[in-house]
Amino acid sequence: MNQTAPKVITIPPKPELAQGKAVQRQLRVAAYCRVSTDNEEQLTSYEAQQIYYTDKIMTNKNWTMAGIFADEGITGTSAQKRPEFLKMIRQCRQKKIDIILTKSISRFARNTVDSLKYIRALKELGVAVIFEKEGINTLETDSEILLTMLSAFAQAESENISANVIWGIRQAMREGKVRIQYKKLYGFKRGEDGRPEIVPEQAVVVRSIYDQYLAGASYNMIKKRLEAEHILNVSGKPEWSLSVIRSILTNEKYYGDVLLQKTFTKDCISKRIVRNTGQLPMYLVTNNHQGIIDRQTFDAVQVEMARRGACKSPSRKNAPTGLSAYKSRYALSERLVCGECGTLYRRCTWSKRGKKKVVWRCVSRLDYGTKYCHKSPTLEEGSLQRTILAAISSVMSQKETIISRITGAMEQTLAPIPGETMSLSEIEQRLAEIDEEVRRVVAQTAEQGLSICADHMKALTDECAELKKQRSRIQEQRTNNSALMKRVDDVASTLRQTSPTITEWDDSLIRQLVDTVKVVSAEKIIVYLQGGTQVEQNMVE
Repeated sequence: MNQTAPKVITIPPKPELAQGKAVQRQLRVAAYCRVSTDNEEQLTSYEAQQIYYTDKIMTNKNWTMAGIFADEGITGTSAQKRPEFLKMIRQCRQKKIDIILTKSISRFARNTVDSLKYIRALKELGVAVIFEKEGINTLETDSEILLTMLSAFAQAESENISANVIWGIRQAMREGKVRIQYKKLYGFKRGEDGRPEIVPEQAVVVRSIYDQYLAGASYNMIKKRLEAEHILNVSGKPEWSLSVIRSILTNEKYYGDVLLQKTFTKDCISKRIVRNTGQLPMYLVTNNHQGIIDRQTFDAVQVEMARRGACKSPSRKNAPTGLSAYKSRYALSERLVCGECGTLYRRCTWSKRGKKKVVWRCVSRLDYGTKYCHKSPTLEEGSLQRTILAAISSVMSQKETIISRITGAMEQTLAPIPGETMSLSEIEQRLAEIDEEVRRVVAQTAEQGLSICADHMKALTDECAELKKQRSRIQEQRTNNSALMKRVDDVASTLRQTSPTITEWDDSLIRQLVDTVKVVSAEKIIVYLQGGTQVEQNMVE
């Protein structure tokens, strides 16, 4: 082993340090600028701040430029919405900045919590923030209390400005002054007079959405149709969302009205948008502009939407709330019910030995076995459809009566008239019955004398007069509801053209004809047609 004596090597001191002169590196100084809005005047101010800070940093021999960070037209109440501010904070954590210059506390942040949080974080990193207007350096010992007070004042100022702006907006709403975001409103554009103007090609799409929905289509079916036809949405993209379709079906602007203050900003700090469910007044401006659809069609859609939303779920197991999502892919999805327990049936596909068979089964049996429903049968789809068609065909010899009942039911559903309990077809039917009864009474009067039948005749005459008044009111309403009545007439025309013997299954036709199908047993069903006609039918193989 080599035994070498230790040797001491002396490293001489640096001459400049030995004489007591410390070498100081230049401090890396950044500046933060922010303007409240993005209009031209404020952008000029923003550019002026950039020039000012560039000159101030570069003319100081002890400083070097670490960057100028600026947010244009961005809120000062939330740091999360200021990307340049957050970038500056990241560089401070990466030890790339020693000092931050900013005009005032209100430029840095108008949220007391944010302001103090970031100032304390920077202080722990050894980064000073210098507020020129207030003359504060955050690394100085007495700055904390003063900063807290001034930050609170800045936030209060922001809240006061926000309150004034909101007051102005709400005052304009009270006066009926409408502001519309055309960027998100399909079917309209800003006209030359500043009012909504219909876009013809988009209006056709809006009307088709309303017609499809009233014909039984779900949001998803409408979405698939729009995308299959390559119809572009309001953003010019071919994808449609269910929320956009629902918005089109529920937005009062499509029939010419504007409802103001449907949402509001909860506070100026979080800027969270909250739906107005009664917390604040709303203002309805009627007949503000020409609508794409009429008011009656819009109301009919809202009625249909409420009806679908009120549907009870067939399965408590899969829907704890008890409500179901509307399904219209198959005509029988909402119509086929179990005669034993009243639960809806569900379409299922069975696979056995590589072969598939479509059947319908009681949802209660599917979810709970025989616990609640003991004997509900499983029905093969083809046989079930043939049986329903046979039931419909058996009453098609009374086609005009069936059509009258169906169109009457449609009138009551699509265009209900306040205070009226009878449809036009029901009134006509009752008037015909009264006419027959009057003839019998007249014949009876000739035999028994006028005094015996006078009261009965007066009652019939009064009822006839009242029914004719109702008929006049409904006919007048039908004229006003021309678009809806056209739908009723179209359905009637389709049914009249339908063959007396229906041999092919058509989901659209079944939706128009059938209200409910009750499964009595494996051998029998009862078909309830729209308007009240019911037909018992043995199963057809």
